[in-house]
Amino acid sequence: MPTENTPALITNDIVGLGLIAATLALIFWLASGPTPLWKKVFTWVPALLLCYFIPAIYNTVGLIDGHGTKLYNPIARDVLLPAALVLLTLSIDLKGIIRLGPKLLIMFVTGTVGIVLGAAVSFQVMKLIHPETVAGDTWAGMAALAGSWIGGGANMAAMRETFNVDATTFGQFAVVDVACASLWMAVLLWLAGRSQAIDAKSGADTTAIDDMKRRIAEYEAKSARNPSLTDLMVIVGVGLGVVGLAHALATPLAAWFGENVSWASKASLNSSFVWVVMLSTLIGLALSFTRVRNLEAAGASKIGTLFLYFLIACIGMQMDLLSLIDRPWLFLLGVIWMGVHIGLLYLVSRLLRTPLFFFAIGSQGNIGAAASAPVVAAAFHPTLAPVGVLLGTVGYATGTVIAYMTGLMLKWMAGA
Repeated sequence: MPTENTPALITNDIVGLGLIAATLALIFWLASGPTPLWKKVFTWVPALLLCYFIPAIYNTVGLIDGHGTKLYNPIARDVLLPAALVLLTLSIDLKGIIRLGPKLLIMFVTGTVGIVLGAAVSFQVMKLIHPETVAGDTWAGMAALAGSWIGGGANMAAMRETFNVDATTFGQFAVVDVACASLWMAVLLWLAGRSQAIDAKSGADTTAIDDMKRRIAEYEAKSARNPSLTDLMVIVGVGLGVVGLAHALATPLAAWFGENVSWASKASLNSSFVWVVMLSTLIGLALSFTRVRNLEAAGASKIGTLFLYFLIACIGMQMDLLSLIDRPWLFLLGVIWMGVHIGLLYLVSRLLRTPLFFFAIGSQGNIGAAASAPVVAAAFHPTLAPVGVLLGTVGYATGTVIAYMTGLMLKWMAGA
């Protein structure tokens, strides 16, 4: 991991972008099965998982500096993510998502409850086994982490300002956030490749999901065509054009809400990034009811998915794999917290006999929000990515309010 005294070997973002692009290309080429050996390897190791972990290895060994580069912020986060949201939602089958039924929403709400409950349980457990871990302003850092795990980075920042979290404490929980959430996402990506076998074994009803996949496949088969240069130019133009419009509107909207709406900060409506995500999603949804939806026949969602793969590689760049052993007690708190969230989801999933996809997206709609929920959803099937987009956006909208209440609970538990 690079430090101030030992900078990363690659500090030029253009060189870093080339390295990431070449890495993704190599992974996908090997995943295509050029030899029987690689075909067998990728039967067990999802390509998407490597797209995340290999950049993390680059960061850990000091080849690149994931936190010092601008590849994630602003390029991947502020440009590629909203562009992907537009291109994935403009082809959305909204009726199909509604047909998925109430169990999907129940799993999402269960995931949120699991985060709130996990905060209380992990705090009490650590208070018993290692009181020093939850001493001082740890509760405030946990409130910030709750903001991230229910919503996203904007919600986490909002909690930092709301509870005046110390910079050092905030940094420590940022590391816990990246490490625990990233490892859990890696597990979900691995499970996604085995979802059919798991659902068959659990007896889950996948009829609605299968029906949605079938109808979208039929639509693609009926209207698919080889994209022309004009098609590709229009797809990229629509995606980036909407991103530009969203950014143009987001800043004044965030400023107006921040100045004129008393509860704006609690709903993250004073964050321009949250507005970019919401506007990109809403405009994409609006376009799905117009002729623009026909761009899907030329591969709009494929280009959107390509943007997502670059995003997930840039997210991986920020992870230091060795940080898992630097502060074991604080990470144990995070693991217990995440364990409660996962355990509650698993229990409700078994009671309702829901598909693995509902379990995964119920978690990532909270933990990963719009940044990684569509990535995990797409790992189950590309047509399911818009489901992750919608739930991730809901997480952003509700994250600050619920995290604020969680923070008050933790403050009371800490006696602060």
